[in-house]
Amino acid sequence: MSETTEKLRCLIIGSGPAGYTAAIYAARADLKPVIYQGLEPGGQLTITTDVDNFPGYPEGVKGPEMMEDLKKQAKRFGTEVRFGIVTKVDFSSRPFKVEADDGKTVMAETVIIATGATAKWLGLESEITFRGMGVSACATCDGFFYRGQDVAIVGGGDTAAEEATYLAKLCKKVYMIHRRDALRASKAMQHKVLNTPNIEMVWNSVPEEVLGDNSGVNGVRVKNIQTGESRNLDVTGFFVAIGHSPNSEIFKDQVKMNELGYIETIPGSTKTSVDGVFACGDVQDHYYRQAVTAAGTGCMAAIEAERFLGS
Repeated sequence: MSETTEKLRCLIIGSGPAGYTAAIYAARADLKPVIYQGLEPGGQLTITTDVDNFPGYPEGVKGPEMMEDLKKQAKRFGTEVRFGIVTKVDFSSRPFKVEADDGKTVMAETVIIATGATAKWLGLESEITFRGMGVSACATCDGFFYRGQDVAIVGGGDTAAEEATYLAKLCKKVYMIHRRDALRASKAMQHKVLNTPNIEMVWNSVPEEVLGDNSGVNGVRVKNIQTGESRNLDVTGFFVAIGHSPNSEIFKDQVKMNELGYIETIPGSTKTSVDGVFACGDVQDHYYRQAVTAAGTGCMAAIEAERFLGS
């Protein structure tokens, strides 16, 4: 074995609520975990301003601050946190072979995948400018901040429909922007959206620019793709609901995935199609996509890894 190759009992790929929680539990079980943080250390919460729905923070917490707390907690119990990216995996036999961009090759008895998912964005410059200042990709996470206000959401699938109806319970008015003249969502969800009085459909339209100032979003300019006409919608929140992409590309052909690229786990567990490889958080959960559920599955993955090693 070369100097750049090391043996580990537990390797965690990816940080965020799932990865760090897995690390806390694995470290306390004396598995001496190593975690590679990945491209976005701390995950999606590092681009979130206020987190008000994670238990234990009665006054709320900034996303990056919360991730730093979790990292410190993981390190406190002996987790080695590495800044780097896993570039290649081989799960064909144990110990599993994992290569990283720091030049190291790890031979791991167990692997916990916690690489998360990335929200799809429209690609507008103004969308980036106001991210965290009125622009969000999660209505369940941030809708509370817009109680009694007017907001807009873009998308036409089930996720967009679900988030629009969720926002409608909190907000005065919800503009739902869709590039077509009919929703792609299921018939049940379409019916729900179209029969919610304070949801106004903006058909055949695309957002051109998110409008705002130093205090945040105050509008969105939309263009009708049939007439070419543009108009401004007065809103304080702009939600993008055009889907997420699981960060699972390097695990392709290594573990079983669904048609969208989410890693499949045995129901009620984090076990993948490969014994000794576990997946937690948004890389395997396209339904809840919450920090607290990601943390919960991180806990499950660590406990299952411990039991696997003890069996």
